[in-house]
Amino acid sequence: MSGSVTVLEVAGAAGLTVYAVAMWVAVGVLAYALRGPLPPWLPRVAAGVITAGVVGQLGHVQEHVAQAAYWVLHPEEPAWMTPWGDGLARGFHALAGGQHALGMELLHLTGNVVFLAGLVGVALVARHAAAFRARRWARMGVWMQGLHGLEHLVLTVSVALGGPAVGLSTWFGTIEPGPALWTYRIWWHFLANVAGSIVLTVALCLLWAERDRVAGSWSGARRVTPQRAPVHSNAGESQ
Repeated sequence: MSGSVTVLEVAGAAGLTVYAVAMWVAVGVLAYALRGPLPPWLPRVAAGVITAGVVGQLGHVQEHVAQAAYWVLHPEEPAWMTPWGDGLARGFHALAGGQHALGMELLHLTGNVVFLAGLVGVALVARHAAAFRARRWARMGVWMQGLHGLEHLVLTVSVALGGPAVGLSTWFGTIEPGPALWTYRIWWHFLANVAGSIVLTVALCLLWAERDRVAGSWSGARRVTPQRAPVHSNAGESQ
């Protein structure tokens, strides 16, 4: 990340941050609304959260695929970023200050936060029936991505504090900078993102296949059980 930072790069980083915050606000609204009778607008919110998560992960995982492909061609060179990924990282660095590496860590942390919100959205949609396969896959994805997001949080905090990136993907900072570190970290995050994307894809396919059951569970959640009218006995009147 060299050269001056452009307004467009800063705006992109700020926009991605707003995107992540808005997704988690929507997840909170979805989780709260699912506690009671379901309002008619809730399916649209759920669909929006899931769609936003998918779009965010598509942009995120392509960065890791590009990095892995570049490594195959240039295994001895430092980790590479796409021009748009590098621009967003520069924008995050301009917003947060600190080391240049902090911008890259913030970019990947934000991407993982967006992906996690999408997975939580899938899990919430199918929450009314524990037997749903989609729910099981989504919950597995939430746990996997939650741990992955925690990894990125630790990496970001360690760099923000002025030290090297510390986490599982750097072997807790014990690997010296160089081809060994670049190789390990590139493939660690590539595999983590591909695995998470596969889990999300399976969960969405199952959710679509079981959409009638999901819709039925949501309809059942909307119903309010009518109270029985009290039964009056006429026995006293006949005496």
